[in-house]
Amino acid sequence: MEVHMENQFRVAVIQANYPSSKCEINTKVGLQYIKNAKKMGADLVLFPECWLHGYQFPIIKDCLSISDMYEMDQCDETMECIKQKKSYQEWVNQAVDEESDYVKQFCSVAKELHIGIVLTAYTKGIQKPRNSAMVIDKNGNIIMTYSKVHTCDFSLESLVESGEEFKVCDFHGIKLGVMICYDREYPESARMLMLKGAEIIVVPNSCGGMKPRVQALSTRAYENMTGVVMANTAFENGGNSCAFQPIAWDKDGKEQEMALFVADATSEKIYMAEFDMDAIKDYRSSEMMGNTFRKVKAYAGFLDNVVEPPFVRNRWVE
Repeated sequence: MEVHMENQFRVAVIQANYPSSKCEINTKVGLQYIKNAKKMGADLVLFPECWLHGYQFPIIKDCLSISDMYEMDQCDETMECIKQKKSYQEWVNQAVDEESDYVKQFCSVAKELHIGIVLTAYTKGIQKPRNSAMVIDKNGNIIMTYSKVHTCDFSLESLVESGEEFKVCDFHGIKLGVMICYDREYPESARMLMLKGAEIIVVPNSCGGMKPRVQALSTRAYENMTGVVMANTAFENGGNSCAFQPIAWDKDGKEQEMALFVADATSEKIYMAEFDMDAIKDYRSSEMMGNTFRKVKAYAGFLDNVVEPPFVRNRWVE
C-alpha cells in the first residue's frame, strides 16, 4: 500500500544498463521497473537517457566499431553523404513520436497505476532524430516533451538534432524541469529552468567519469534552490545516479546535508529520492539565491556566440 505524506514528492530513479537495442524489449523491462517503483510508493519514475532505444548510433563505416568512431576527432564524410547510408536511414526510422505504440504502452501504465514517468527516447525531429524526454503525468497524458539542447556535437551525437529551448511543466502542482546529460555541463541550463519556475530538475543521463559531474549537480541544486535528481546507466566508471535537495542550511543558519543519495557505479536497482515540497517552497521564498539580486546588465556576454581559443573545437560531422 502506498503511504506517504501529501507534501512528499517521491522520484524513483532507475539505474540500469540498457536491456537491448530493441524498443520492444526495453519497453517490457521498463514497464516492470515502473510497476516495482509504484510498489515502493513513487510519484514519478525517471529513466536514464535514451532508455527506449538505448544510447545507440548507426555504423557509418563498416570497418569501424561505434567505439572506434567515438575515438575519431572528426568524421571524414559529410552529413549529406551519411544520410544516404542504409544504416543511418534505419536508425532514423526507429525514432518515435507521441503516437508510437511503445510510447502509448508507457502512457497506459501511467494511467493504470496513477504514476508519472519520464520516458527517454529518440524522437522524430524536423530533419534528424532528437534525444528527448517525455513527461507523462499520472493520468497517462504526455504533458511535456523536452529535446536535449546541448547535444554532444564533438561526437557521434552530432547526428542528432538539438532542441531549441528549456522547458518546465506543471506535474500535479510541482514545477518540473528537464535537462539531459551534456546539458548539465552548462550552468545556464539549470539557471534557465529555475527562471522558468522549476522546483525540481530531473536529469536523464548516460556517461562515465561521474564524480565531478555529481558534484556539479549538487552545485546546481544549491545555486538555483531546486531539487535535482539524476538517473545514469550502470557500468564501471558510470552509475552514480544521485539526488540533492536544495536546502543548504536551516533557519538557524546551520548547514544541512543536501545529498539524498549517491549510488555506486555498477548496481542495477531502483533508488528513491524523497523531496519535502513544503520545506522547499518555504526555503525558496526566503533565501537569497534565485532571481532577486541578479545583476543582469552584466550578463550581456552570455548571448555572444563567438568561440575563441582555447575553446575552438570541430563538430564531429559538418
